[in-house]
Amino acid sequence: MKAVMLMFDTLTRHHLAPYGGEAITPNFTRLAQASAQFDRFYVGSMPCMPARRELHTGRYNFLHRSWGPLEPFDFSTFQALRQAGIHTHLVTDHKHYWRDGGATYHTRYSTFEFIRGQEGDCWKGQVEKPTIAWQGLEDEDTLRRRSGRMTQDLINRAAMPAQEDHYTHRTIQAGMDFLEVNQHQDNWFLQIECFDPHEPFFVPEKYLAQYGCTADEFDGWVPYYCGAPGGQNDEKVRKFYQALVTLCDDYLGQVMDKLKALNLWDDTLFIVCTDHGFLLGEHQWWGKNIMPVYNEIANTPFFIRDPRSRSYGVRRQALAQTIDIPATLLDYFDVPPPASMTGRPLREAVAHDAPVRDYALFGYFGGHINITDGDYVYMRCPREEGKGRLYEYTLMPTRIDSMFNVSELQNIALHPGFDFTQGAQVMQIPATFGYLNPWRFGDKLFDLRTDPGQTVSLADGEKTLHYAQAMRAMMQAHDAPSELYIRFELDAIGAARESAFAERWSRLNLLAECEHHGVEEALRFILRAGQAQGISRDVLLAHLPEGKTVREAEIFSLIDAFFKGDPHRALVYQIRLLLRTA
Repeated sequence: MKAVMLMFDTLTRHHLAPYGGEAITPNFTRLAQASAQFDRFYVGSMPCMPARRELHTGRYNFLHRSWGPLEPFDFSTFQALRQAGIHTHLVTDHKHYWRDGGATYHTRYSTFEFIRGQEGDCWKGQVEKPTIAWQGLEDEDTLRRRSGRMTQDLINRAAMPAQEDHYTHRTIQAGMDFLEVNQHQDNWFLQIECFDPHEPFFVPEKYLAQYGCTADEFDGWVPYYCGAPGGQNDEKVRKFYQALVTLCDDYLGQVMDKLKALNLWDDTLFIVCTDHGFLLGEHQWWGKNIMPVYNEIANTPFFIRDPRSRSYGVRRQALAQTIDIPATLLDYFDVPPPASMTGRPLREAVAHDAPVRDYALFGYFGGHINITDGDYVYMRCPREEGKGRLYEYTLMPTRIDSMFNVSELQNIALHPGFDFTQGAQVMQIPATFGYLNPWRFGDKLFDLRTDPGQTVSLADGEKTLHYAQAMRAMMQAHDAPSELYIRFELDAIGAARESAFAERWSRLNLLAECEHHGVEEALRFILRAGQAQGISRDVLLAHLPEGKTVREAEIFSLIDAFFKGDPHRALVYQIRLLLRTA
């Protein structure tokens, strides 16, 4: 038995031709004709490493903790395969595996290979730093805060002048080298994992030329803010992303051709997937992590070619998720899943479009809890503004590239553990978040059948109640922490309580008329900052010109009037980022 999983990071299905996208992707079209293409495939936990924890454990991460490594009690699918005599090999340029918050993942594989240079990876050592003169970064605060990673990225790019030096080329080539060496062997799994098309968009000229672009037009860094980059640059940024998708498509075709040339195509399980999508101006947002998890982020491309069923050139409507991928791999290699795994094998869904589940949960730790049945998406926000009661449960207190601060560990408690911790107690650590405030967006309900673009949020109390009850049942099945039921008012669900929250949220979130959505976001940010400084909402709003549309100038005037010193500087920096202005 042999299996290959080709994984791209931040691959948005809306740009792929098989899903109706406009990017140049002939090999994805070829893949769709030779596999089962899933239309209702959803993420679980986001972003990068939370999704990869699900790839190992086959259960949701976001209900219990944020970004972090595999825990001592976690089941790893790839370690279980290794222990069952299946050689598992990882080749990737995803730098997060080698940072504090991902340091326990790659060692679960039998062997692994790391390709250097992505996203400001601390790779090439150069004392003298290049000068950054990229557009859109005019103010000193922005340069100071972002220049470390961006200057390192410039140094790395200089070491990759030709396409053969590009990290995606080297990653794919290393994966195909494994295929060459092991083509006549049995019982192996290969994971080829490319960080592209994740930003920054570093694209060889041959792909940019297909979209009428050149490398010097855009630095490739997309800020995760409302309304950014804004204006005439929007289409250019989309073209850079699509050019990178076309690069990924090119290398997908090379992997497919290699499997055929080595006579592996017909008897090898082949999966092509991603961890999440990306917003490129849809819903007036760019990026991920901050805004509601719209389908551009959550509803991801998924293709699987299973030699057992030989169901090729078909589309599947079964509702499936990331947590089903490890269950599918264990099933394929005939390795029993642990009791803690809630993902389900996709064999029957591939063969007959058999249902996998009635509902899927997804989200970020600390954000909305989202649920879908494939027809509707319901996003439920916390029932009070601010952090509320929220804890991280872990024995590995690390984040993306750092350990938890000592101050965060001074108020920990021991928790008896959950149904997946194998009897181990865990640390209960009060959560701290500076950028995520799902309260400001409120609840959202979308009918995907009539509104696939999620443009109009419905006010339907009966359906809200229905999905809230389904959400609570799903959380119970995944042993969610008790405080989440209180945070989201899922402890006692009722129509009157739901209606009261909707009225309270509307009353507290009435704002002045704003010039555009970015100004509205900036105003909300200032109101929260004022609340933290003891400045009431009413006082701040009273400073705005009565009866006039709030514009960017009024936003900065508001900051000047009420904030001084470090709070003033910090607010100006944050608002400039939101508005993308110097």
